[in-house]
Amino acid sequence: MSKVVYEGWMVRYGRRKIGRSFIHMRYFVLETRLLAYYKRKPQDNQVPIKTLLIDGNCRVEDRGLKTHHGHMVYVLSVYNKKEKYHRITMAAFNIQEALIWKEKIESIIEHQESQIANGNKYVSFEYKSGMDNGRTASSSDHESQFSAQEDEDDAHPNLLRRTTIGNGLPDSVLDWTREFDSELSNQNANNQAFSRKHWRLLQCQNGLRIFEELLEVDYLPRSCSRAMKAVGVVEATCEEIFGLVMSMDGTRFEWDCSFQYGSLVEEVDGHTAILYHRLQLDWFPMIVWPRDLCYVRYWRRNDDGSYVVLFRSREHENCGPQPGYVRAHVESGGFNISPLKSRNEKPRTQVQHLMQIDLKGWGVGYISSFQQHCLLQMLNSVAGLREWFAQTDERGAPPRIPVMVNMASSSVSSKKTQKIDDLSVQSASSLDQITASRNSVMIDEYSDEDEEQMPDAEHEAYATKSDNDVKRTALEEEPIEKIDLSCFSGNLRRDDRDNSRDCWRISDGNNFRVRSKHFCYDKTKIPAGKHLMDLVAVDWFKDTKRIDHVARRQGCAAQVASEKGLFSLVFNFQVPGSTHYSMVFYFVTRELVPGSLLHRFVDGDDEFRNSRLKLIPSVPKGSWIVRQSVGSTPCLLGKAVDCNYIRGPKYLEVDIDIGSSTVANGVLGLVIGVITTLVVDMAFLVQANTTDELPERLIGAVRVSHIELSSAIVPKLDADPF
Repeated sequence: MSKVVYEGWMVRYGRRKIGRSFIHMRYFVLETRLLAYYKRKPQDNQVPIKTLLIDGNCRVEDRGLKTHHGHMVYVLSVYNKKEKYHRITMAAFNIQEALIWKEKIESIIEHQESQIANGNKYVSFEYKSGMDNGRTASSSDHESQFSAQEDEDDAHPNLLRRTTIGNGLPDSVLDWTREFDSELSNQNANNQAFSRKHWRLLQCQNGLRIFEELLEVDYLPRSCSRAMKAVGVVEATCEEIFGLVMSMDGTRFEWDCSFQYGSLVEEVDGHTAILYHRLQLDWFPMIVWPRDLCYVRYWRRNDDGSYVVLFRSREHENCGPQPGYVRAHVESGGFNISPLKSRNEKPRTQVQHLMQIDLKGWGVGYISSFQQHCLLQMLNSVAGLREWFAQTDERGAPPRIPVMVNMASSSVSSKKTQKIDDLSVQSASSLDQITASRNSVMIDEYSDEDEEQMPDAEHEAYATKSDNDVKRTALEEEPIEKIDLSCFSGNLRRDDRDNSRDCWRISDGNNFRVRSKHFCYDKTKIPAGKHLMDLVAVDWFKDTKRIDHVARRQGCAAQVASEKGLFSLVFNFQVPGSTHYSMVFYFVTRELVPGSLLHRFVDGDDEFRNSRLKLIPSVPKGSWIVRQSVGSTPCLLGKAVDCNYIRGPKYLEVDIDIGSSTVANGVLGLVIGVITTLVVDMAFLVQANTTDELPERLIGAVRVSHIELSSAIVPKLDADPF
């Protein structure tokens, strides 16, 4: 009989065929190769309701927070990537319990996968909890790659399969679906947004350090101030602080002095919500109209145990301007909640609260004291959090999942209150009512059907090297002679000037750091240097459907290169939406060195390619929230999004479906709205894992500047032979 790794009561979450969700209490049992659940604690040889075989092909999806009749649950979905529709969806009422299950399941998957890679089909397993040895339970997401402090497989093997899956959003609000992806912003030590060179200490107030952004912004209205952030330390766990930050109930009055009222406008998915928020500002309230906000909020738990909550204003058809209120605009904002080492056996957490807001109104741009006073009042909520935890004894209780409730401020007329109540998706209810009704909901014993949703198909493989592989250094892949680039062209023009717009240029390889020759021993990185291939053209396409296999287009750079006996590597970034866009990069070389890492990537199978293709992003110019989201952490593309590889006679095309990932799609929703203000660098390379593959070399790098959506053209594609 298999050894039981973990067991206990969890919530069974699903969706019926008619579209309504359901939750039941079920007893889950995790064995070394099997996940099963029962209606009651199993005895003797009781048959489970449903089982799922756990092997190296399994994945754990983080569905985030879901609402069911007032209950907020943290949802996980376990499935086999080869049988996507065979899955078990489970949930918990507190985040910590869900993360324990997630960690244990992922540990078994990794163990089985590594053993199979070594040729052992059936293996025993002994679970060692990462929480017991001091490592914070990791969250979803991986895609990264973006969120990991290091992109290395060997250093963080558990980061590779994590994906946050959302329900998606209608095309009408596609630009703002999951606008703020916290996974991309967990690197508060390395991320540009929190780098000291971009901030100066403005003042110390209430035990907080108040910083002001140094960068000048030329695309914001005069009334929108620079970004400011407050940094403080709170003696509480990240989960406890996250619960308070996410709540919009009566508890918020106890720590946020700028909060007057909050309600949910729309729940987009488990990580995204659109909220209505009234501010309680005390700057001459008799003559200054009160402000309110409608904004999209995205949250994420990072693999280091930290949480990031990001938000930005947006319009919503069910949340129009309210009588008696001026609609303020949040350009960027959020919380970064990061764990610190405990002191005197007390948990410690660093909380960063950033705001960049335009309070609107006719006099705001001319009365700087009003803007700064109100902004400091909002940032002081960090001090409120610190004092709230310092003065409460309710520390032994598990962190509660925040419940969104409609609230009526006593200072607001009943007419206005009713108007706002109509905006909320959820019915008004108190926490006591929810708690009292929980048991009655849980005794429902009906359908156990799974949610019918398409999962993120994500690959994870560890390629093994055969004994007869030819050992090559990266320097042997150096092209011998230059290629005449005059015969290649794309519809997006090349312009090497610094201030040019709607164009591309080759980015200097020394702007990117890659693994050194001795990386396996000392983890050092070096400037990438010269590229292995030449970037010869960039195309910017649009169509009513997704554009696949662009290398088949007559006259494209890949076809021209093939006619000249050259080899091409084509990267096709597919951007979803009501109008589908594709940005295509064509890299060309004379020939591939047999046995080289690049050659093995081109001729390898999809699992090997997914485990090695790496992207290093960077945003030299852009708003704070974009730099915060994108960061500069390397990403294994095949494990972050779906990649389709098309091997032609003299080319390899990689179709990168950004829409397959909620994480990437969320960042895209942010970037696409301000794409004309951005300068983005991207470097492509094949990850080197062994000493004979090191040092890493870039396939190529590109900089795209201030791209205009209107410059995209509709391509004429031949019939796809594949």
